[in-house]
Amino acid sequence: MDGVLVALRVLLSLAVVLGLIWVLRRRLDRGARARIAANPVTVVGRQNVGQKASVVIVDVAGQRFLLGVTDQQVNVLHQADAPAPATEVEFAVAMSGAVAAVSSGPALSTSPLGGSILSPAAWKQTAAALRRFR
Repeated sequence: MDGVLVALRVLLSLAVVLGLIWVLRRRLDRGARARIAANPVTVVGRQNVGQKASVVIVDVAGQRFLLGVTDQQVNVLHQADAPAPATEVEFAVAMSGAVAAVSSGPALSTSPLGGSILSPAAWKQTAAALRRFR
């Protein structure tokens, strides 16, 4: 009888914890969506070209700008249409290609971490797939 009570307590505790996680997740998702909608400027990349100068790529309202930024001023160096974001299907295809490359590569046979999330080859392939959709 004591075992049944302990099991019920564990299940009840687990249900409460999972419920709290679910509620917090929903609230955080709403907040993130509001911040994304409120911020129309997306910084795509930044590269320093000097001690106090850099080049920045930003997306604003469907346009992509290449900006030259210094301490005193910001200059538009180039303007073009922003590329369309990758679709879920394109991303899935790229990731499946990365998984195939990792699983068929030498990382599985030569590394004790081959095939795991800790494998450097797996991270390199994932990063390469993600870079294609920037």
